[in-house]
Amino acid sequence: MSGAEALRQGQEAGGPAQPLLQVRALKKHFPIRGGMLGRTVATVNAVDGVAFEVAKGETLGIVGESGCGKSTTARLLIRLIEPDSGEVRFAGQSVGSEIPVAELRHGVQMVFQDSFASLNPRLTIEDSIAFGPRVRGVAEAEAVHKAHDLLRRVGLDPAQFARRYPHELSGGQRQRVNIARALALAPRLLILDEPVSALDKSVEAQVLNLLVDLKQSLGLTYIFVSHDLNVVQYISDRVMVMYLGRVAEIGPVEAIYRDARHPYTRALLSAMPSMDPDRRTQEAPIAGDPPNPINPPSGCLFHTRCPYAEAVCQSTAPALAPVKDRHSAACHMEIAGSGHSKARPAA
Repeated sequence: MSGAEALRQGQEAGGPAQPLLQVRALKKHFPIRGGMLGRTVATVNAVDGVAFEVAKGETLGIVGESGCGKSTTARLLIRLIEPDSGEVRFAGQSVGSEIPVAELRHGVQMVFQDSFASLNPRLTIEDSIAFGPRVRGVAEAEAVHKAHDLLRRVGLDPAQFARRYPHELSGGQRQRVNIARALALAPRLLILDEPVSALDKSVEAQVLNLLVDLKQSLGLTYIFVSHDLNVVQYISDRVMVMYLGRVAEIGPVEAIYRDARHPYTRALLSAMPSMDPDRRTQEAPIAGDPPNPINPPSGCLFHTRCPYAEAVCQSTAPALAPVKDRHSAACHMEIAGSGHSKARPAA
């Protein structure tokens, strides 16, 4: 069976309840080499056992401080980086064994933060968008027609922009081109890695509204990686909070923003800027810098910065514990009978 047939069967077998993407125990550790022989002297645990699912038609936001593993996770999903271990299943089929990576990238595309570096400066906008369909065997005239249609979808007039080069466009216009290029192969899942962080606020709002419209009109599914909690709240259906390569909390956007259960999530939310003068931050919501990922602390990775840390937090790493429907947090205070003084009583 070819990869395309396996992917199609997975789509048909999935049905409405089948998650579009399933990630299980995903790991990526980067070795640090030193000495004259270039031996491995340390390891950076960039992604350490991440697991989650993305349902068809939803937007999963991934947030966290710089260095928490957000972007590495995104690149692992599309195999720009090979994972050390773990499994990624797309439309019910295992990537690498049941679906070749080439077929995965037909159904999953990515939009990067740097809109200029993402485009070939020697290709016109028309050629950049049409390149993917051409590689897939689409005729030249049809590929160009598709490129012009996608330019219209993202709000750019082909008559004005098709024959331009990337350096002739603004940052917002280039990001629209990157979105159009990602859509050229008709993907079902779009991974957006900080797609608006380099844009000013007025352009950012325009691109976010464009993404919302495209999702509805094309039936897309999004994974939206960002450090901006306001943007994630606006566009996401569910939110996954990462800390030092692990999932700290995951749940519906309303549950995370109104009733966060992990101290790290609460600290991030309390640091959000507000226009309300009555909600001024009087003291730093979180103290210190994240620990060195080369030598992470034992037990709960957040215990060195957590105001509720106790002995059990230093000795035992908490698993993701269910809080409510589809809401889980990796905190001993949410694990019944964990040994923490604030833990829920055992049933």
